[in-house]
Amino acid sequence: MRFVFLFILLLTIVAFVEFVIGLNSVSGDLEGLLVYIEEIEWLLYPLAFVLLFVSTTLYHFIKISLFAWIGMGILKIMKRRGEYRHLWRTAALSVTFPTILSFGIGFLVENEWLPLMLSLLTLVYLYMAIKYYPKKPPQRN
Repeated sequence: MRFVFLFILLLTIVAFVEFVIGLNSVSGDLEGLLVYIEEIEWLLYPLAFVLLFVSTTLYHFIKISLFAWIGMGILKIMKRRGEYRHLWRTAALSVTFPTILSFGIGFLVENEWLPLMLSLLTLVYLYMAIKYYPKKPPQRN
């Protein structure tokens, strides 16, 4: 759990820096907006950071939970033992690299197929991890 929150904090800090740099470049074109931002920046930046952290946390927890739910289906198909809490942790680790990759590529390329491809990459990582889960014992009659 600590890993997920630290990872989300890192993503939030990078996104916040991007927001501040983008806001400064946009506000340089509009003089009135620049004056307004200078007057309220003591309120704008902390509030923006908190809202960004909360929304990023919500998004990533939902994403990890959905992948863990899909992992439960894969677990049953492969006849492996495991619980949702184990798969949630595995999904959290499986999501890490595709998220970093998505974040980095998002600065360079705009593509509507990219999130789907990275979701498939997450499923591949999840499948590879589930292969290491113990098999279910044969049922006795």
